[in-house]
Amino acid sequence: MIVGVPKEIKNNESRVGMTPAGVFELVKNSHTVYVQSGAGEGSGFFNHDYQRAGATILDTIGQVYAMSDMIVKVKEPIAEEYALIQKGQIVFTYFHFASSEALTKAMIESKSICIAYETVEDEDGTLPLLTPMSEVAGRMAIQQGAKYLEKPVKGRGVLLGGVPGVAPGRVLVLGAGVVGIQAAKMAAGLGAHVTILDVNMKRLRHVNDIMPPHVVTEFSNEFNIRKHIKTHDLIIGGVLLKGAKAPNLITRDMLKDMRPGTVIVDVAVDQGGCVETTRPTTHENPTYIVDDVVHYCVANMPGAVPYTSTVALTNVTLPYVLKLANTGWRTACKLDKSLGKGLNIVEGDIVYKEIAKAFQWEPVLA
Repeated sequence: MIVGVPKEIKNNESRVGMTPAGVFELVKNSHTVYVQSGAGEGSGFFNHDYQRAGATILDTIGQVYAMSDMIVKVKEPIAEEYALIQKGQIVFTYFHFASSEALTKAMIESKSICIAYETVEDEDGTLPLLTPMSEVAGRMAIQQGAKYLEKPVKGRGVLLGGVPGVAPGRVLVLGAGVVGIQAAKMAAGLGAHVTILDVNMKRLRHVNDIMPPHVVTEFSNEFNIRKHIKTHDLIIGGVLLKGAKAPNLITRDMLKDMRPGTVIVDVAVDQGGCVETTRPTTHENPTYIVDDVVHYCVANMPGAVPYTSTVALTNVTLPYVLKLANTGWRTACKLDKSLGKGLNIVEGDIVYKEIAKAFQWEPVLA
């Protein structure tokens, strides 16, 4: 199979879909790999690294799309790429369709095979290709939140860890999944007081078992959310509904109950956000303020640490890329049920029902 790795063109996205080590494995399995010139530079991988691994370097993104059977990316195609995608071409990347009707319609019209990293699902319900980026984003959420709590950037002026004689900052984490646990771990490590909410008691028990005493758990409901937003300095949105739009747990009217300078980091922004006032931002302009509340809603947070993120992502995607290349998508998805759940749109048909539900369309079930 001919596998193409284009350069990411989303704002400030420095990750790349494959490391030279990944290219080496594909070439070893008799596949051809085309890498767009400069695609890996943001992650610290250069053209000569890919060439040594056996890739052919192409000058333009158009050439990569035109000459490849399968495209391996990081982020969803943006408008400039829609026309480049070919009928029957496999596109293996993060899509997050439920948050973008325009992207969904474009991929339907392309008649391509859209396999989404974020819906590949193991038998135990875990999401192996989403997990590493959720780990990065959860940890980064605290770094960014701590920074934007500083007064010069309109935060409350609170040091999360506090100092002797001054109480530490308070962090509210919505969701005890991968993002939430990683955020709680980082916040606790800084010395902050952490409250983590979830509707899954099994997850809350797990948090109680592994976290220090200054991380406390409560059941997630509107009453408890309204209670805690009044007293917490940093709020992390880490809610995920597989393949579906995130629920609005914090509504616009709740912002008035928060203290001026409170910071919200909505990691769920890729799936529409779990805060009503969330709208996607970029690393170039990461924040905005609504009712004196600072919102950080960067849709590709791990793109700020591209070396770590690219290596972590390739570690988990490469086995699936090899299966797709070795046997073709139909056989690979039939033999590997986890990979089969990654099928979102197939030759113009939506086959993942949560996407259709997000836009109130009728799915064509595979």
